[in-house]
Amino acid sequence: MSLINTEIKPFKAQALKSGQFIEVSDADLKGKWSVVFFYPADFTFVCPTELEDLADNYAEFQKLGVEIYSVSTDTHFAHKAWHDTSDAIGKINYTMIGDPTGLISRNFEVMIEEAGLADRGTFVIDPQGKIQIVELNAGGIGRDASELLRKVKAAQYVASHPGEVCPAKWKEGEKTLAPSLDLVGKI
Repeated sequence: MSLINTEIKPFKAQALKSGQFIEVSDADLKGKWSVVFFYPADFTFVCPTELEDLADNYAEFQKLGVEIYSVSTDTHFAHKAWHDTSDAIGKINYTMIGDPTGLISRNFEVMIEEAGLADRGTFVIDPQGKIQIVELNAGGIGRDASELLRKVKAAQYVASHPGEVCPAKWKEGEKTLAPSLDLVGKI
């Protein structure tokens, strides 16, 4: 079953944000655009490159009113240790959620049960708490924050412009489409 347009399920978890431990829940994701970025594990290989890329682009997400939440099945304590020992992870100012029980990973259907780890899943959630974008990558394939930014801008545009859609490779400021009978067979 697709998670597109479904409301996020309830959760509460401990997280690391700006060097402090905080509690995060599904309620924190509502009222603004959010990206929930699952990755397999702390102290690994592809994961720090992805999380650093998000950290390097975090200000751009913030300008769009988007909050980033990275999630792995590690604890918030492991996130703190990784943050304090890795130059790449030390750049992170967004929230790093610990999901040691796997509840959040299961809620978003990215849990690899036999490994106790999450798949590389990216979810863009609108202010109503509904999932608008789902992206899943195999473990060895890293994601690109600039492509995620483009997708977030497209989702925000479509949400604020009913009746318009963004074609492939759409970038902010470019022409959109207004689906109609007149366009059928002409694109």
